[in-house]
Amino acid sequence: MAFVAGEVVAPGDPRIVLEGQWGHQPGLAITVNSGSRISFTFNGSAVQVLFDAEGLTVPPHLWITLDEGEPELHLIGRPVIELTAEPGQHKVELVVKDVNEHSNRWNQPFECAVVFAGLVLDSSTRLRLAGRPGGPRLEFYGDSITQGVRALSSDPESGGADGTKSYAYLTARALGASAYQVGFGRQGITRTGNGDVPPGLDSFGWNFAGSRAERVEDPDLVVINLGVNDETLTAAEYGDYLARVRSAYERSTIVALSPFSGKWAAEIEAAVKAADDPAIHYLSTDGWITEADCTDGVHPSVAGHTKIATRLTTALLPHLGG
Repeated sequence: MAFVAGEVVAPGDPRIVLEGQWGHQPGLAITVNSGSRISFTFNGSAVQVLFDAEGLTVPPHLWITLDEGEPELHLIGRPVIELTAEPGQHKVELVVKDVNEHSNRWNQPFECAVVFAGLVLDSSTRLRLAGRPGGPRLEFYGDSITQGVRALSSDPESGGADGTKSYAYLTARALGASAYQVGFGRQGITRTGNGDVPPGLDSFGWNFAGSRAERVEDPDLVVINLGVNDETLTAAEYGDYLARVRSAYERSTIVALSPFSGKWAAEIEAAVKAADDPAIHYLSTDGWITEADCTDGVHPSVAGHTKIATRLTTALLPHLGG
């Protein structure tokens, strides 16, 4: 049966749940982060998902799941993805598999970004009001490892990357948490990331250039995994980053991980001690993975991310009330 357009639903409609770091502009919701999610429930048989793909030179990768079935891969190179099903109630989840780390995703016009423009319902389809995500609220800040780069293979482009296989995504799911997964390849505390992304000190608190990250309430827990890409890093520089996070989130617990390679671990631990804040904790990841758990000796494989997530989930539980 041909699609007959009915109600047009804007990205900010309360019947659509956005999870992760999204910037909002008139008629659009934009994310440059792998692991961000869109979910909604409808009664009917057909929905069109709208994107603004104009000007993108590298299509972002998206997983789409219908009724908890197997995720299907979609590359957003066109403005409409049509979803069809047998008449009835259906749940849809779209998760950003990868926003390419090598393409400009910080300064508009983007070369790669997920620009969600809403939904068009078939004339016989109705959108249902879904519950907001429950559980604790987590935020992860990191580099290519947090992004999920090369998790699937040593392919340095989006084919080898998957934000849903990242330790951050897996940990949040294991804890039943809603999460902001902010990972930028090559980024450090003071080192610029790929894709025109500023250093961690300058990008924290922003969705992308000109779009400040707004929060309705503080996260319960902030996990930091930065430093391995820095060519030099002092305890004072890492301490500056901690101070920025604390200034933004006065009531959140902050957990600073040592890089999985061990690089700058002493400086990071010293910065945490110097902060003298009972709600800022240092967590050593020494021995969590080895090179054998990586696809290229540096980036964890799917199995490597799973090992990290298992250890991290256990370590974070006491900070979330057990």
